Amino acid sequence: MSSHSSPAPIGGAAAGALRWAGILWFVVAAIGQAAFVGFILAFYGTRTVAGNYAGWNDKPLIDGYIAGDAVGNFVFAAHVLLASVVTFAGLMQLVPAIRRAVPALHRWTGRTFLIVAGFMALSGFWLTLVRGTSLSTVSSAAIVVDGVLILIFGGLAWQHAVKRRFDQHRLWAMRTFMAVSGVWFLRVGIMGWVLVNQGPVGMSNNLSGPADIVLVFGSYLIPLGLLELYFRAGRSAHAAPKLLTAALVLVAAVFTAIGVFGTIALMWGPYL
Repeated sequence: MSSHSSPAPIGGAAAGALRWAGILWFVVAAIGQAAFVGFILAFYGTRTVAGNYAGWNDKPLIDGYIAGDAVGNFVFAAHVLLASVVTFAGLMQLVPAIRRAVPALHRWTGRTFLIVAGFMALSGFWLTLVRGTSLSTVSSAAIVVDGVLILIFGGLAWQHAVKRRFDQHRLWAMRTFMAVSGVWFLRVGIMGWVLVNQGPVGMSNNLSGPADIVLVFGSYLIPLGLLELYFRAGRSAHAAPKLLTAALVLVAAVFTAIGVFGTIALMWGPYL
């Protein structure tokens, strides 16, 4: 075999490594997000249906129910319960088989995802800035920045879809998914950090410690950054960027798996 024939197989292997690393991360994330949807329905959903609104506070840190605050309680319930809808719809958007086999379902779940994502951002602003449902100024700032990104990314995803620029639409839809998933990433990141370090190193009860600052902003900026690396590596003609990015995505998948285990076992499970 001549030396001129080797780059193609190497490049193909690198592209395959990048693709499979991405699939592995998605499978881990899908399991974790399915658990998130299950927790929302089992904890908040059952209490809401039963009229036990004060039971929202059975999980400590943030008071969802405040006596006498009918508007705030309604917005909180809508925000939390619709998180299950936007999470499920977002996952469906990322499955290529659904897009190919049932394009009408893909379009309608996509519209649902973008509309609910917009509501989530706006209601998040209201809950944070008007009602004061947050743990610290740092976490409030992170929520506001994330909400702005959701509105921008979602608007661009919608615009490209309407103009039938589907390649650009998919890129912005994936960015929107990462930004919308910030709440989930934060929980996974917190538990992953605690388990890896065998304790809450650099953390405080109100999310204002040095590690907390990285986690609250990194909960969406880090996934978005990794997504951009994935896009760029996919377009690169060279094997090295693909292999390096595949390695980073693999590390992210392992950390995500650790965080998912922690959230299920320690953050959600005990309250069900």
